[in-house]
Amino acid sequence: MSTDGQKNSYLDQVVANQQRLEGDLKVKRMAAIPAAAAPARAAVARHDSGRFVTVPEAPATSNAVEVRVTGWWRWKTVIVPPNAYVVHTRRGHADPLHLGLGVSFKFNPFTDSFLAVPGAMQTILINAHCICKELQGLLVQGYVQWIIHDFGTAYRKLDFGDAEDPMRVVNLQLREQAEAAIKDKVATMNIDAVLSDKQPIIEELTARLRQVAEGAGSDKGLGLRIVTVQIKEAVVSSSRLWENLQKPFRAERARIARLAELESEEVVSAREAVTQKVRETTEMETERELAVVRAKNEAEAYDRSQSETTRRMQKEQSDAVTIATAQHQAAMQKLELAKAQVAAETEAAIERLAGQQHLAKLTAEGEAAVAHVKADAANKRSLLETNALAARQQVDNDVSPANLQARVIETLPELMEKLPKPSELKAVTIGGNALDSHSVAGAVAQIISVVKALETTAK
Repeated sequence: MSTDGQKNSYLDQVVANQQRLEGDLKVKRMAAIPAAAAPARAAVARHDSGRFVTVPEAPATSNAVEVRVTGWWRWKTVIVPPNAYVVHTRRGHADPLHLGLGVSFKFNPFTDSFLAVPGAMQTILINAHCICKELQGLLVQGYVQWIIHDFGTAYRKLDFGDAEDPMRVVNLQLREQAEAAIKDKVATMNIDAVLSDKQPIIEELTARLRQVAEGAGSDKGLGLRIVTVQIKEAVVSSSRLWENLQKPFRAERARIARLAELESEEVVSAREAVTQKVRETTEMETERELAVVRAKNEAEAYDRSQSETTRRMQKEQSDAVTIATAQHQAAMQKLELAKAQVAAETEAAIERLAGQQHLAKLTAEGEAAVAHVKADAANKRSLLETNALAARQQVDNDVSPANLQARVIETLPELMEKLPKPSELKAVTIGGNALDSHSVAGAVAQIISVVKALETTAK
């Protein structure tokens, strides 16, 4: 943990990796002891049982190398694959009895021991979490391939006793050395150099591993040989930093792409302009040729039209002359007929005029006679009317007021039947003298007043 109370994830990761490495080395190393002792106990058990049969037994060292053990009791044979190294030792002998690649031998489980190791090339995968010169986190991935060069030296200096994988401990040791070498080299380089050129890291890692594995001068090292060292990838741990590192390149590529696009657009525009010019020129030439052909056709059509028009005009003129001649002849005939008709009508009109004048004369004379008769009748009728009016006036003058009142009274019932029934009765007195009611004029005035009152009421 850091002093400010915040968790340091990188430190925790380093500590966890260290603890895991120590655990792998210790646990696997302790597990290899009972695995090595197991074949001897199995052989003794078979010896105590008293069964003298030849049966294959389990491999004496590891399942990684398929070693077959045949025979029984003290007379056994170990058959080693051709691609595996083997060392065979016996109690009381300082040097191995058998040492080499694919060597098979006789084996006495009570006095002998052997170790079989794969002879194939081994590959170590490396994931080194490094800090570069700018104090930025990097993950460098690579691999190392190695083989056993001198097994006589290797089996003495290296631990191949893992029951499951004889090469596991050696691979762990070499991997830790490789990671340390990569971290030391990356710490002296800036981040751009690490990402762009990995050859310095490869050279440094190869030099260190070969010095350890192969030795220098008379020192044989560990009896191993480094085949190849490669760096596959270098990744920036911070995604933000990785994006910032990519921005200049992306901006430059975007600029180049934009310039290329503009250049391409310029070339395309120029080509389009040329193509358009050629197309328009071709269209203009075609249009001009078409206009010439069209004008020629129109001229020919106009000439044909004028010829046809002239022919039609001549035909129409000749037809018009023929028609005019026929019309003139018809008109002359009509004129002659009209003259004859006018002469006949004139004679008839003269005769009618003479008859009309005689008739008018007779009509005037008759009308004069009728007017004279009417005047005489009118005079007589006026005289009769005058005489009748004088006689009627004389009769009226001779009628007394009492007789007039009697006539009015006689006609009152008939008059009252024809008049509507009044809803009310109004009495109207005309004049201020009561004696006027006894005169004819007063009675008539009263009757007229009564009649008007009844009419008003009816309305």
